[in-house]
Amino acid sequence: MARNILCRAGDLFQLNKLTLLTGARLCTQAKTEPLTLRQQNNGIRRIILNNPRKRNALSLSMLQSLRNDILIDANSDDLRVIIISANGPVFSSGHDLKELTSLQGREYHTQVFQACSEVMTLIQDIPVPVIAMVNGVATAAGCQLVASCDIAMVTEKSTFATPGVNVGLFCSTPAVAIGRAVPRKVAMEMLFTGTPISARDALLHGLVSKVVPEERLEEETLAVAQRICQASQPVVALGKATFHRQMAQGRDAAYATASKVMVDNLALRDGQEGIRAFIEKRKPVWSHAAEKAHE
Repeated sequence: MARNILCRAGDLFQLNKLTLLTGARLCTQAKTEPLTLRQQNNGIRRIILNNPRKRNALSLSMLQSLRNDILIDANSDDLRVIIISANGPVFSSGHDLKELTSLQGREYHTQVFQACSEVMTLIQDIPVPVIAMVNGVATAAGCQLVASCDIAMVTEKSTFATPGVNVGLFCSTPAVAIGRAVPRKVAMEMLFTGTPISARDALLHGLVSKVVPEERLEEETLAVAQRICQASQPVVALGKATFHRQMAQGRDAAYATASKVMVDNLALRDGQEGIRAFIEKRKPVWSHAAEKAHE
């Protein structure tokens, strides 16, 4: 009997040891879970914010991970469009406020906002279109991320807000992107009150591109991405860069810039191929190379 008890005790010890080891492995896995996930297929790169437990907060680490996922092979011929989405019910709650206390200090705070500004400008400067695919809440810098993307596809359950004023931190950097996406008085109301706006109001004011039912978000977003993939890569890159440049200019300067670029576009091999294909009533065959047809 004593021997049986000892055997059972030994079995229990082994079971507890196994449980502890398994628990340790699970903790390690949880700690090493990537903050963003990246996958690419048929010219479409998917980047997924992957920290739902912390509401996909744009911590310094999250921003660095997002930046790396955008930049890697950014000039590859295989990359035509980027889609940014998120796991969990919150697209992004904005900055991690635990990183913004006095304990971290001014130097660290500067790093956070520099990294955020770099990511937001990178989204507009990268030569391929970037689409935000939003199914949930986007607040503060999370709303800034949506506003910075070239296209935003959202569901009816999505909401958008800049509530920093309510915690004593006015959303000044989100205001840069949001103030360029929506009418000034709409932006000011969002910034002064922190009150969320619905997906429909976001569409009405120009913050997002399209509102779709939740079950169709993936399908509709991929349809837009696939349509972009059908165009010539250098033509799209030239068009995106020119759009953002001329938007920052006055009317006359914008026309001068755009007119010159139209001439440059015509000089591209794909520019001439598209025109010939139209005249010949056939589909164009893109080279996807930034080669010139003439000087």
